[in-house]
Amino acid sequence: MTIETANLRLIPCDIEILQSAIAGDEKLAQKLKVSIHNNWTEFGVGAMQYSLDKLSANKDESGWWTYLPIHKNDNKLIGSCGYKGKPTNDGTVELGYEIAPDYRNRGLATEMTLALIENALKDERIKSILAHTLPQENPSTAVLKKCGFVKESELNDPDDGLIWRWVLERK
Repeated sequence: MTIETANLRLIPCDIEILQSAIAGDEKLAQKLKVSIHNNWTEFGVGAMQYSLDKLSANKDESGWWTYLPIHKNDNKLIGSCGYKGKPTNDGTVELGYEIAPDYRNRGLATEMTLALIENALKDERIKSILAHTLPQENPSTAVLKKCGFVKESELNDPDDGLIWRWVLERK
């Protein structure tokens, strides 16, 4: 289900949308009937393929992967966001987000993150929401703090090296 905010429409990716994203910006623009911002993703096609593989393998994960944020006034795709799979057995879900450089510092990442939090907490299974960042203060850590996350620990990730783990507990 699409998530609406004041400035954004977060479109959940199904298999067809992910296939369009992998095929390129032109195909994705046609599928979504939007314009596509240059450099809308730093995560790249690999992240879309990963989500596609996960959704293709398990339809239960629908709504728990990639969302595409459309800036309403511009009708433009400006990043990506979502979850890293359905809630775990202990009630945890992880979220992530990215915003195209021209749309940064406008509060849109915070708006997007708050919408993902609200959406996740509609599921009674969710006890906590996780996020990970690079291990230094940066715009992403500022977004998480604004949204109520607390830095829980530092981890050594096999792919990314040292990262910070953030958590938001259900109240």
